[in-house]
Amino acid sequence: MICTMYQLDSAVGMLEISGRFDVLHLRQVQQKFDALLTVGVRYIILDLAAVTFVDSSALTLIVRAMQRCRERNGELLLCGLCPPVRIIFELTRIEKAFRVFDSEVAAQAALIGC
Repeated sequence: MICTMYQLDSAVGMLEISGRFDVLHLRQVQQKFDALLTVGVRYIILDLAAVTFVDSSALTLIVRAMQRCRERNGELLLCGLCPPVRIIFELTRIEKAFRVFDSEVAAQAALIGC
């Protein structure tokens, strides 16, 4: 798994994850979330377009990250869910707690003016 972090502006950051997002990689992703929140980012776009699998520990991390963004009057947006990952989100009904976009561009457009 690879997790890349970007700060798009003072309030918006993005994480791109590729490969399997599971318990073996939680620490790396958590550190990236923490780094963005530490510098004042309130809105985070989580790009999962290249993720092939998520497990329950990854889903828990995503929900906690959403809560931390909301505590800062921000939001965690998801984008690029491939069919196998989308099915996991739908089966667990977690997708109802998030705004989900087809692409990173669409997610960024939703944040214009935030």
